[in-house]
Amino acid sequence: MTDSASSTEPMPKWHEFMRPVLKVLSDGRTRTRRELIADVLDQEAIPPDQRAILLASGQPSAENRIGWAMSDLTRATAVAKPERGRFIITEIGKQLLSANAGNITKETLRAIPAYNDYEPRRQNISASTAVQRRADEDSELDPTEQIESGIELLRADVATDLLKRLQDRHPDFFEEAVVKLLLAMGYGGAENRGRRIGGTGDGGVDGVIDQDALGLDQIYIQAKRYAAESTVGREAIQSFVGALAGRGATRGVFITTSRFSTQALEYARAIPTRIILIDGKQLTDLMIRHSVGVQVAKVYTVVEVDEDFFE
Repeated sequence: MTDSASSTEPMPKWHEFMRPVLKVLSDGRTRTRRELIADVLDQEAIPPDQRAILLASGQPSAENRIGWAMSDLTRATAVAKPERGRFIITEIGKQLLSANAGNITKETLRAIPAYNDYEPRRQNISASTAVQRRADEDSELDPTEQIESGIELLRADVATDLLKRLQDRHPDFFEEAVVKLLLAMGYGGAENRGRRIGGTGDGGVDGVIDQDALGLDQIYIQAKRYAAESTVGREAIQSFVGALAGRGATRGVFITTSRFSTQALEYARAIPTRIILIDGKQLTDLMIRHSVGVQVAKVYTVVEVDEDFFE
């Protein structure tokens, strides 16, 4: 990448940072992890918008990719750590840099015996497995990003299933579910002061959350179970606002399994009554985040070496 790099160019894949790491270290200086990452970002002219991209963990994606490149180079003994948190190029690293004018890949590193000692030994690798391994190595995503991407795919499948189940159940069930969600989010206090009040004569309100023990501060709920292709229009929001006014309320939450029209969103923003609109996507995101209607299926633990242990 040149100094003219811009956000129109894709961020380098994690293994495409291996040569830049060696190039930065080729001056023979010992650098801290932070210094090395900063120098690589500057050398490759990674633009600010790409540096600002964060993983779900909150770590900058570009820094994470450089970190994985540093890790593989260290395993290949192309980079050494003379002391904790500091990096320097080795003779193997210098040879690797001079022998590879283009990108350095994991396949390049496999020519180094020390690197193979770190790789899991697999017997009788099938052709399909080998093809998949090459595809993984050519991926733009580093291992951490692949894990997070897989988790997001699983969450998306769960969200789709949740929404369909909510749409298929009786409206009473949906009204109970949204009350449980708001209570799980912390509304209603430790005593979970919230209840469904939907049904005949509900006055256009399906639930209420008491924010204090005496019920002086209340949040009213409207829950509409619509098909995914349907749209909640401005008229439905106006009707809910009218129902709130009839109860002397100034705050409400309108939750639907579908989505809101542009007019409905604009109306909710313009009126003095505080109305929060939650569509189907936001609803399932909140249910997953607060463990409502879902349960933990598997837990995966990612570990790293404890540097303090070896001090």
